[in-house]
Amino acid sequence: MDNQTIINALILGIVEGLTEFIPVSSTGHLLLLGHFLGFESNGKTFEVLIQLGAILAILSVYFSRLWNLTTSLPNDPSSRRFVFGILLAFLPAAIIGVMAHGFIKEVLFETPALVCSTLLIGGVILLWIDRLPLKPRYTDVSQYPISLCIKIGFCQCLAMVPGVSRSGATIAGALLMGTDKRSAAEFSFFLAMPTMAGAFVYDLYKNKDVLTADDAMLIGIGFVASFIAGVIVVKGLLDFVSKHGFAPFAYWRIAVGLLGFAGLYIFG
Repeated sequence: MDNQTIINALILGIVEGLTEFIPVSSTGHLLLLGHFLGFESNGKTFEVLIQLGAILAILSVYFSRLWNLTTSLPNDPSSRRFVFGILLAFLPAAIIGVMAHGFIKEVLFETPALVCSTLLIGGVILLWIDRLPLKPRYTDVSQYPISLCIKIGFCQCLAMVPGVSRSGATIAGALLMGTDKRSAAEFSFFLAMPTMAGAFVYDLYKNKDVLTADDAMLIGIGFVASFIAGVIVVKGLLDFVSKHGFAPFAYWRIAVGLLGFAGLYIFG
């Protein structure tokens, strides 16, 4: 394994951690950047498995809250309802993800132009939603109705198309259904935990026979980088969103989509 491949894995890991929890599509960024860097992983496993670092980033930042939630489950109906809502929201993506896994990895992940298109379209939609005069009805993530959780879960399924963004789809859907920006982002954090953990386990299972020692080393490098970058983002994102909304991310998506198309036109 050459040094450039290791550096590329480090760069991609940092990008994963920085983009996983903001509505810009971490997978879209990884696929585009990997395309232009000439980075290839067996079965496109690297792009999925380094998400474990981002999962641990949430767990480390939210450990106290998660611990309190876990210990209160036997005696607190609201805690049980919240956890039940998260699990129900996770189910649609889990079922569709398993059924469409081959198509997603073999077709959608191999189409850079699709990623550029969804980045652009998603940016325009996010900018439109951010400017709507919405009046939030739900501001406490722990009090979201079960029906709302399920609807947000179906919105998350759109993110199986690379470039859409898991957090972008869930946040946009939540906002349109009456949540405020801060709690929408926070719900996306909680929903990310079972979703990314499930994707990690299933992708590892499907590709365990093609992974090599070099793949494991690269995934380890990407994992550590994504964890460190993810902690930084999780700690500051809610306050940033409360102050600035989602317009900065929308403009970023549009810029990356345009640059991606330009890169594909020039370099192929």
